[in-house]
Amino acid sequence: MVIRSIRKEKASSEKNIRNENNPPKDLIGKDPEKKKRRNKKPVETYKTYIFKVLKEVHGDIGISNKAMEIMNSFVNDMFQKIAQEASKLAKYNNKSTLSAREIEAAVKLVLHGALAKHAVQEGTKAVANFIRS
Repeated sequence: MVIRSIRKEKASSEKNIRNENNPPKDLIGKDPEKKKRRNKKPVETYKTYIFKVLKEVHGDIGISNKAMEIMNSFVNDMFQKIAQEASKLAKYNNKSTLSAREIEAAVKLVLHGALAKHAVQEGTKAVANFIRS
């Protein structure tokens, strides 16, 4: 009985020594003290574009950081709504690719009246400029 417990203690101490000499394979060549960093998700920001448009329209007016954050979240929200609506339209038509037609229809559904009309007009102009270049 006593011999068995001594053997077990000896075997467990040998395992501990082996583990210290042979670290796990995933730690080989790495500093065990160093913590693993999380990869940060890239943040979508339109601050530079909002600022450029502001300066083009009203060159003498500035914008606070809080107002810039609000504008940035507004742009992200609108893009998300348009993308969701365009995705639904593509699914309804059994298409796997979004085209300008789905985006245009989604803009007309998300925005209303004159705002939708001007957005479609500017979008059409931007696509035409892209094709020409």
